[in-house]
Amino acid sequence: MEEKGNERWSAAIANLSEISNNLHSLQNLLNTKAVFVDEETFNKASLTSDQARTIKVLEQRVETLERELDAAISAAARARTEKRQAEAGQKAAELRAQEITKELENTTKVFELHMEELRAKQDEISKRDNEIKLLEAIIQTLGGKES
Repeated sequence: MEEKGNERWSAAIANLSEISNNLHSLQNLLNTKAVFVDEETFNKASLTSDQARTIKVLEQRVETLERELDAAISAAARARTEKRQAEAGQKAAELRAQEITKELENTTKVFELHMEELRAKQDEISKRDNEIKLLEAIIQTLGGKES
């Protein structure tokens, strides 16, 4: 247990030593490479930097809006195409409905003609049936007189 505690302290001391070395290196770098400017120049540079960031954000927003506009234009084109297809489908359905209606009307007329013909034949059959019955009655009457 005590051994693990010593290892942790040793690791912590090593980390602090490394941080100290890094800070020393950073301080040396700043002393040799740093540029010191007056407050007005710093403020102008800050303003320029802020404007550059703002411009970048606005450029990204413009790109996003352009993509959204392209997508909206594409969607509108698809909708127009779908509308034209739907209108063509509706027109075809209306024409088919007209054809079917005309065919139904023609079939109805043909059916009516057949019904008239059938009634005429039925009337003729009924008339002939009555004639046959009359002739049968006459034959029976004549046959009855002979016997």
